[in-house]
Amino acid sequence: MEILIIVVAAFVTAILTFFSGFGLGTILTPVFMLFFPVDLAIALTGVVHFFNNLFKIILVGRKADRAVLIRFGVPAVIASFVGAWVLLHIPDSQPLFDYTLFGKTFEVYTVKLIISVLLIIFATMDLIPYFDKMQFGREKLPLGGVLSGFFGGLSGNQGALRSAFLIKAGLTKEAFIGTAVVVSTFVDFTRLSVYATRFVKSGLSDNIMLVVFAILAAISGAYIGNRLLKKVTIKYIQILIAIMLIIVSLALGSGLI
Repeated sequence: MEILIIVVAAFVTAILTFFSGFGLGTILTPVFMLFFPVDLAIALTGVVHFFNNLFKIILVGRKADRAVLIRFGVPAVIASFVGAWVLLHIPDSQPLFDYTLFGKTFEVYTVKLIISVLLIIFATMDLIPYFDKMQFGREKLPLGGVLSGFFGGLSGNQGALRSAFLIKAGLTKEAFIGTAVVVSTFVDFTRLSVYATRFVKSGLSDNIMLVVFAILAAISGAYIGNRLLKKVTIKYIQILIAIMLIIVSLALGSGLI
C-alpha cells in the first residue's frame, strides 16, 4: 500500500510543482514520513528529487539563462555546501517553542521560522499589484543564491527562496523553469554528497525498488508538466509561486514541516 501512495504522490506532485520550480521535496517528505523514520524519509526524498531534476534538465535545461546561472547558481552551490556542513557539525538544535494541537505536538525551529518570514515577504510582493512590475536587479542575484543555497543545505528548504528571487529576475517562463532546474540539480548534488554518510546509515539501500518506482512516477509527472508548459503564462506561474510560498511558509512557521 505504501508503494501505491508514494508513487501517486510523486506523480501528482511532480506535475503540480513543475511550473513553480519547488515543492516536490516539501510535499513528498511528509508522505515518506508516514511509512519510514525521519532520516530515511529525507534520504528517499532527496534521491527522488535529484533524479527527477536530472530528467527535467533534459526537458528544459537548455532554456536556462547562462548569466543568471553564473550569478545565482555558483553562490547557491557554494552556500549549500556550507549549510550542509553546518547541519552535520552543529549539535542537535532545540526547538524555539512547541505547542499541542489535536493531541499532537508540533515543534517550531528558528531556521524554519526565519525562512517562513522571508517567504511571506516574497509572496506578498508577488500578490500586491504595486510590486507587480518590480524586478530584482541582476546585482541582487548572488544574494538570492547565497540565501537559497545556504538554507537548502541547512534545512532542505531551498526551492521556495530560489523561485522567489528568480521569478523577479525578468526571465521568460521557459528560462525561469530551466534555470531553476539546473540550479536545483547542482545544489541537490552538493548537499546529497555531504549527507552521503547519513544516507548509508539510514537504510536507503534496503528500499531501492521503492525509490525506483517513485523516481519513475516523478519523471512521468515532469514529462506531463512539460507538455502543459505552452498553455501557461509567466503570470500564472508567478501567482502559483506566490500561493505555494504562502502555504509552505505557514507550514514551516507552524512546525508542520
